[in-house]
Amino acid sequence: MSDNRNMFIAIGLSLAILIGWQFFFGIPQAERQRQAAEQQRIAQQAQQPAPGATPGATPGTTAGTTPGATPGSAGVPQAGSPVPARPLTREEALALTPRAAIETQRLKGSIALKGGRVDDLLLTEYHETVDPKSPNIVLLSPSGAPNPFYAEFGWTAAAGTGVKVPGPDTVWTTSGTLTEKTPLTLSWDNGAGLIFHRTYTIDDHYMFAVKDEVENKTGAAVTLYPYALVSRHGIPHVAGFYILHEGLIGVLGDSGLQEITYAKMDKEKPHTFAATGGWLGITDKYWAATVIPDQNVKVDAKFSTSTFAGTQTFQADYLAAPLTVEPGATVAAKGQLFAGAKVVQVVDGYKTKYGIDRFDLLIDWGWFYFITKPLFLAIDWLYRLVGNFGVAILIITVALKGLFFPLANKSYASMAKMKAVQPEVTAIRERYADDKVKQQQALMELYKKEKINPVAGCLPIVIQIPVFFALYKVLFVTIEMRHAPFFGWIRDLSAPDPTTIFNLFGLIPWDPSSVPVLGGYLMLGAWPIIMGITMWVQMKLNPAPPDPTQQMIFNWMPIIFTFMLAHFAAGLVIYWAWNNTLSVSQQAMIMKRNGVKIELWDNIKSAFKKKQPAKG
Repeated sequence: MSDNRNMFIAIGLSLAILIGWQFFFGIPQAERQRQAAEQQRIAQQAQQPAPGATPGATPGTTAGTTPGATPGSAGVPQAGSPVPARPLTREEALALTPRAAIETQRLKGSIALKGGRVDDLLLTEYHETVDPKSPNIVLLSPSGAPNPFYAEFGWTAAAGTGVKVPGPDTVWTTSGTLTEKTPLTLSWDNGAGLIFHRTYTIDDHYMFAVKDEVENKTGAAVTLYPYALVSRHGIPHVAGFYILHEGLIGVLGDSGLQEITYAKMDKEKPHTFAATGGWLGITDKYWAATVIPDQNVKVDAKFSTSTFAGTQTFQADYLAAPLTVEPGATVAAKGQLFAGAKVVQVVDGYKTKYGIDRFDLLIDWGWFYFITKPLFLAIDWLYRLVGNFGVAILIITVALKGLFFPLANKSYASMAKMKAVQPEVTAIRERYADDKVKQQQALMELYKKEKINPVAGCLPIVIQIPVFFALYKVLFVTIEMRHAPFFGWIRDLSAPDPTTIFNLFGLIPWDPSSVPVLGGYLMLGAWPIIMGITMWVQMKLNPAPPDPTQQMIFNWMPIIFTFMLAHFAAGLVIYWAWNNTLSVSQQAMIMKRNGVKIELWDNIKSAFKKKQPAKG
């Protein structure tokens, strides 16, 4: 029994270390990153250069070519636009250039006619808070606005050819509005015999299709390289949790999935890849912008970063194979832009519909993909039946208990038998107290005789741990769980319980989180307390271990877990509390079936009984 308890303690401590690391290091790290991002934003506003300065540009270069490119080669332009002398609001930055509107059921924004960028996008179905009247999520913003983030498609020519191609200062002509039913075509004549057309179409979600055409009215063939890029200025606020990737991302041929955080971008050496098809871009927790070339075209892809006026800029781009336009002919390059919410069904649908290589990995399912995604799909299916993700989590917990019931039954039955033979175990330990070898031999003979597996009781915990982390991942990364309500005060299952016992759950008009240093520790909500109580009751179903150290660990573990899980998603805490409740019922039923006395009430009473001082 001692070995069995040691195994329980080892597993419990391992779980406590993993959760404790996140609590004591993950959350503070996220706060430090948030403060660093805010300081950088302030510095950016204080260091805006004079008008006309262009990030990454060198005087005398031809629009559409990369400064410093090898003669005869082509490169993707470095993103950048003139930066105003003073900080601008987003509205002021948008007003600087003429625009073509984007209006769909899920997106609202515009395309800049100067430069042809997709740099203004709001997600109309998502808000910043659970309040439906709060501002919509801003995904893309133009250069010059706070937190610029945009996508760009275009052409570049080989260095030294002198071919005039569209650039950031090109003013395109168009009329109309981009909707799900009406495409938008931009046109530009370079004045030297080349006419450029760019046609945008969009589906009823978040996928733009971009068709770039070049009409050659000169007397000579022209070779051009199609490119596309996603650029972000400054380091955004990130969640900062080790289980979630935020930053540059892509799937590029044999190189596979590439995930590079903002902090790990090498300023000197761009990350380059050669692939056929694939996709790349920049992702946040719930949103992303990625450019997708024709899946049959060879591309040179790159993740890079540069610094201008104290602001670090991140870029994900690809340069496709060259196209030659014969005199009197027209060639076209096709690409796509995903800019929107990472809805599982939508992202998976794009992977299948367009054959985009592993596009489902845009959602960070993690190493346990084979557990995490099926778990989400099961919860999502139940949600469509019951209409509440919290209820779906409760149902899936019952289903998991039923699925693993044969194994749990065997485990709890073994534990029940261990309790039944406990007097004989104690007698053997006393009889061979000075001979550990004979003691172990006698114990093993007893276990063999009674058909007991001394470590079988650990299996329920071993099963629970991967399911716990899979659900943690699901609640943390899937946008479907964002702002999903449960009942009562839980309006967002993906956020911590907003109540706290230290203001009597809102009865006292005081916010404990405002207390310096200790504020985070004082947010101890109702559901974490319920979880801690259920965990304590589960432990009291078994008698206290004889070893004082083990007894102390078991007594403190529910309290420690209560404070730790107070900062976790409410959905996860609800799952844990419900799982503990089911485990108590299940174990009690199995113990009764095996003729073992259920000592739960006696153990609870003894926990509150005042200890008498030792005599003598």
